[in-house]
Amino acid sequence: MRAFASSSLINLKSFTLHHTPTFKNPRSLSLSLPSLSPFISPSPIMAASFNSERARAPPAIPMPPPPLTKFKIGLCQLSVTPDKDRNIAHARTAIQDAASKGAQLVLLPEIWNSPYSNDSFPVYAEDIDAGAGASPSTAMLSELSRLLKITIVGGSIPERSGGRLYNTCCVFGTDGKLLAKHRKIHLFDIDIPGKITFVESKTLTAGETPTIVDTEVGRIGIGICYDIRFPELAMIYAARASQSSNFDFLGVDRRGGFIYIGQHCLCISHFRNILKEISNSYSLLLTSGAHLLCYPGAFNMTTGPLHWELLQRSRATDNQLYVATCSPARDTGSGYVAWGHSTLVGPFGEVLATTEHEEAIIIAEIDYSILEQRRTNLPVTKQRRGDLYQLVDFQRLNSQ
Repeated sequence: MRAFASSSLINLKSFTLHHTPTFKNPRSLSLSLPSLSPFISPSPIMAASFNSERARAPPAIPMPPPPLTKFKIGLCQLSVTPDKDRNIAHARTAIQDAASKGAQLVLLPEIWNSPYSNDSFPVYAEDIDAGAGASPSTAMLSELSRLLKITIVGGSIPERSGGRLYNTCCVFGTDGKLLAKHRKIHLFDIDIPGKITFVESKTLTAGETPTIVDTEVGRIGIGICYDIRFPELAMIYAARASQSSNFDFLGVDRRGGFIYIGQHCLCISHFRNILKEISNSYSLLLTSGAHLLCYPGAFNMTTGPLHWELLQRSRATDNQLYVATCSPARDTGSGYVAWGHSTLVGPFGEVLATTEHEEAIIIAEIDYSILEQRRTNLPVTKQRRGDLYQLVDFQRLNSQ
């Protein structure tokens, strides 16, 4: 993906804004920006007839190129035992191994520190917010991300918070700090007679917040296992800015309710209106939303062979981005038998790397420059029929 200078990211031909915000020492803000013709192109038929920008509400936000073009991801398909200390030590070794092979991003499986059962969740649950002493699993992830200078999408563990249990994924940055925490939104409550019955809601509470996070390896949307079955969540990730986004891509400073551009100040809500007008007027080719979706998951021996790869390829193809999954290794002696087959899928739905059901560490390359190429090959974002249907991101809509 081409790296554009930040000063050129929203340059529009003859675009001038005059605004006097209400605050001390108001100034008149005038933005005169040159052409963005290399990066955007008016599409009168699509925009006027199909209203492609209206297919998502609010419209997708133009975002910056990823912080790097190529990097290696490590998928750690781990065996899980009833021994929690062993599981933590084993995950530590696997992460170190992946990092030694060049992985800058490491993904762990769903429920890697505990057996996957409703009986085990309360026993193995950790209070993540209480700190290292109450959460040895996340303490290890934080320590390793800092020492190895890598980003870790920490699979998931049972979390105890406020008297409730959650299936929770923590994302740690290269400084060891917790960047995001995703609680599984769609709980695994299924009944296939004669095959498998599992009801996560007997013990777990569903999360309420989609999670997309900016990291040193790009913008990542997080889901856990059953979350991958819901294309709406992935589509929201493909169109949404990170919760931590602070308008740095425009070279502006955000403080309080205002953003500062040089010596000028503008109310954030008014600035969003500017972006909305830009989005409504042009077909933006800049990357928006997530570059990569990560789904730690533990599909079973019934749905795994049928749906695991199919769903990954579907989410990648629908949204023209990368999808990475990581499963526990298969243990036929456990109460819940995982399918395995951790996988990396590219933006054309192509399987780039995978494995079987045994323990394995998959090292594969992600090349974000392919995203722009694929979205140019198949410009589905510009071809959506906003005059016929619309996906609404209620959380983002209500925050405006």
